[in-house]
Amino acid sequence: MGHVGKQTIVFDKQPVILDTFSTVGPKEGEGPMGGCFHEVAEDELFGEKTWEKAESILIKHTVTGLLNQSGKKPEEIDYILCGDLENQINSTQLAIKDFNIPFFGLYGACSTMGESMSLGAVLISAGYAKHVITGASSHYCTAEKQFRYPLEYGGQRPLTQQWTVTGSGYVLLGQSGAGPKIQSITTGKIVDFNTKDVYNMGAVMAPAAADTILTHLKDTNQKPEDYDAIITGDLGQCGRDILLDLTKQLGVDISKVHQDCGLLIFDNETQDTHAGGSGCGCSASLFAGHFYKALKEKKMKKILLVPTGALMSLCSTQQGENITGIAHAVSIVAE
Repeated sequence: MGHVGKQTIVFDKQPVILDTFSTVGPKEGEGPMGGCFHEVAEDELFGEKTWEKAESILIKHTVTGLLNQSGKKPEEIDYILCGDLENQINSTQLAIKDFNIPFFGLYGACSTMGESMSLGAVLISAGYAKHVITGASSHYCTAEKQFRYPLEYGGQRPLTQQWTVTGSGYVLLGQSGAGPKIQSITTGKIVDFNTKDVYNMGAVMAPAAADTILTHLKDTNQKPEDYDAIITGDLGQCGRDILLDLTKQLGVDISKVHQDCGLLIFDNETQDTHAGGSGCGCSASLFAGHFYKALKEKKMKKILLVPTGALMSLCSTQQGENITGIAHAVSIVAE
């Protein structure tokens, strides 16, 4: 394992992605990617009385599904690294407590899947763990309640706003075995473009995505076409347009290989999601449900997964602070 440039680690011992599991809500199941997820819930409340409890059930169901599908018992997992969008990642800790697995709770906003996979890969490659579970989740109703207004308020959504995905995706990493491998990671920096608009997360995250992608390509001496796809987490339409403009102005055209999970998961017109999907469950569920399968089946040989996040809180936005962005890149190759 070694550093390349300031922000990238290329693994000598490449961690293996042994299995994945994804669970989404009914709206996500009705979208164009609905057939790729392992489970689609019929009820966004998951039979519970609160949205927060519902998200904890969503997470618990996904982790349980991953363990059952992979044939692993909780005691065989050395660490679990994951998070959500709630204050103090409340739903995640409620979901994980009963598994009795050593737990690293993470918050990277919508970039959490990239953060968890990166740190899990470091633990595996360095020899500190044999099996690690990493993941992230989000829920439309908990996110709206926390970051904007309760749904009952009925505020009008501007066209730049995205629809937070109700979904989760978790992966099992191992030192050995069959499956796609994590080749390298590029850890993002916090990027501040003096943006304050809570209804345009794409504009917040696009500069961070551009910074991380260009840094990764420079650090590893690669070109965009070396990847079958460079996949951002949830820029949506507004963010994608800004990302492609920024990278092109900086001398790198990624348009031919770029995909965005926020644009893939919903049909923006028929599902009334405006600029697309968002939330850390967006890239997590689509990687676990769609892109992992494409790698396993060799439909894709190499991807750069770049979950993107807007680092804000209700308090910071009410106090007029800028909303900063971050993005973490994970380079994954087919077996």
